[in-house]
Amino acid sequence: MKPLRHKRTATSGKFIAAWSVALLLGTLLSVVHAVETVEVQALFKGRAVMLLDGKRRLLKVGETSAEGVTLLKSNSKGALIEVNGERRSVALGSRIGSNFSGPRQQKLRVIADGQGMYRSNGSINGVAVQFLLDTGATLVSINEPDARRIGLDYQRLGVRASSVTASGVSPIWRMNLARVKIGDIELHDVEAAIHAGNFPPIALLGNSFLSRLQMTRTGSAVVLQRNY
Repeated sequence: MKPLRHKRTATSGKFIAAWSVALLLGTLLSVVHAVETVEVQALFKGRAVMLLDGKRRLLKVGETSAEGVTLLKSNSKGALIEVNGERRSVALGSRIGSNFSGPRQQKLRVIADGQGMYRSNGSINGVAVQFLLDTGATLVSINEPDARRIGLDYQRLGVRASSVTASGVSPIWRMNLARVKIGDIELHDVEAAIHAGNFPPIALLGNSFLSRLQMTRTGSAVVLQRNY
């Protein structure tokens, strides 16, 4: 895992290249077009037919329409879509649009601490958590004591898996968090890893959260921006 770190000395070429890739990924993921209305007309396993601003689109899971609507899940009961960083569950025949009438923005500026790390207070499901921004972590990652303090039923609801860390292979439980918030930016349905034991000592805000935002760096600060 590679937490974001501010270097006071000259930045190496490798760091610049890695940061450029992360910045490009964040920028690409944040570029979406405003859509005013979304209507679900047909649902299938892995596909959905939607009327987006009056235009009929057939999307497969993982595809994004020209209007910026991404189909995340779909079955006969409903679909999960993402528009401008916001995830919404929609049923067959439902029509939504009030929240997509125009893009708005939320920004958070995080300044590097004395160790060059980017830390910020936030919350998981409404419970206070301190985060370390970590673009090297695939998922939001927390340890078992924090998971129990937050009230996560990870052993029953999570899926057993393993994770390779600096300390070796660690057992984890993968699950989705209902709400993850940092500053005024709150995202829903964020995938996370609950690590067995006390690692990591501080919750890692990984790419399952960060990739849904635009991230830029100015001096010793990182600016996170959500368009919605």
